Amino acid sequence: MKKKWNFLSTTTVALLCSTVLTAGCAKEALTGSAQDNINTELTANVIYGVDGRQDVYQASSALKLLSESTVALIKNSGLTPQGANVLISGQSFGSSYQLCSSEKFREQNTTAFCSGSLVGPDTIITAGHCITNQSDCGSTSFVFGFAVKSAGVLPTQVSSSEVYRCREIVSRILENSGVDYAVIKLDRPVTNHAVLNVRRSGEVSNGDPLLVIGHPVGLPTKITTGGKVRSTANSGYLVTNLDTYGGNSGSAVFNAQTLEIEGILVRGEQDFVQQGSCNVSKVCSEDSCRGEDVTRISALRQYIPQTSTPQPPTQPVSSTPPVVAGDTFSSTQVLAIPDYSSAGVTSSLAVNSTPQGRKVLISVNVVHPYIGDLVLKVVASDGKTVTLHSRSGAGDDNIVKTYDVTTALGSVTTAGTYKFVIQDLAKYDSGSLQSWSVKFQ
Repeated sequence: MKKKWNFLSTTTVALLCSTVLTAGCAKEALTGSAQDNINTELTANVIYGVDGRQDVYQASSALKLLSESTVALIKNSGLTPQGANVLISGQSFGSSYQLCSSEKFREQNTTAFCSGSLVGPDTIITAGHCITNQSDCGSTSFVFGFAVKSAGVLPTQVSSSEVYRCREIVSRILENSGVDYAVIKLDRPVTNHAVLNVRRSGEVSNGDPLLVIGHPVGLPTKITTGGKVRSTANSGYLVTNLDTYGGNSGSAVFNAQTLEIEGILVRGEQDFVQQGSCNVSKVCSEDSCRGEDVTRISALRQYIPQTSTPQPPTQPVSSTPPVVAGDTFSSTQVLAIPDYSSAGVTSSLAVNSTPQGRKVLISVNVVHPYIGDLVLKVVASDGKTVTLHSRSGAGDDNIVKTYDVTTALGSVTTAGTYKFVIQDLAKYDSGSLQSWSVKFQ
């Protein structure tokens, strides 16, 4: 998918261009290893309405099964063999893209430059601008399992058996604002991953519900529901309102009712806009902006082996994006606050999750007749410390309040112990901690 970062610094663009394949569209159809006449202008994608992206561990069993047949396209240089495994290197999403603290998944690493899907025992489909020629294909690895499969456990390696290489390009077309696909034969048959089903007859209709699975901006696998077909006017591609980004190029787009592949995500709206000193995802209403283009599966169906393995019976996927449940961890242990003591009192709380792009809220219930004596701090599992209250409020009594600490603690990537510290730094008055909690919302 083409990408556009008009607001990014020259340094950031250089970093992106060194790790991400940035190809545009040729002026005419190209096949095989034909020479490309490529426009290198960068463009990208967007959020339509409610953000429908979720990690694999948050999805239903049916969608998890589909995601297991998704591959991340990663340059060979981004992988390091280590025994029976392969280490996956990457850059922090939040820092590389100068993201605001409100952005989801900012604590995860970006590694992949495109996405693909398994449609034959040894056959992958992706976008034509992701793999430009045989040499380019040879420098790319096709990696299964680059996904967040448990809350707070970010992927840094996969088994070497999950890494495949390119044997040949079976077919490839890249048309200017038209059909865009590549069919890749891998170096060996794929084991332990099901072949996905594709639509073999008929065509999708306007309004049909869609979902997409891939690697937006190179992140671990994201499953995105809540999309629909906006236009079928073009014979070569669909226009949709899927929530996708650069890196989703080559992602399989599924019919949410049949779970068959309807096409390949190839291009769309700009990804990010600047908000103050940082960047946020561009948001459009469901039927506004240009939409996201999906090459119809009929354009490449003849090159896909008719050996698809039926998936286990499932219920159709809801077209409404799921709401990720909030995680709340609470302590109701009552502790006395030592009067005039810099050591204070500390309450520890086991937190077995991470923000994962959600808000971080700290709620406290402290009883004290003179809150101007008090300093309240929270220490996250990775040692980050936030001062919630520092001797303000003078003679007011009690602190029953919720603090939003997303900016300071939203990037925490490790589960573990959080600590709440209360210091009473003046004489005479004393109080107690009644309860406190950590919530990811």
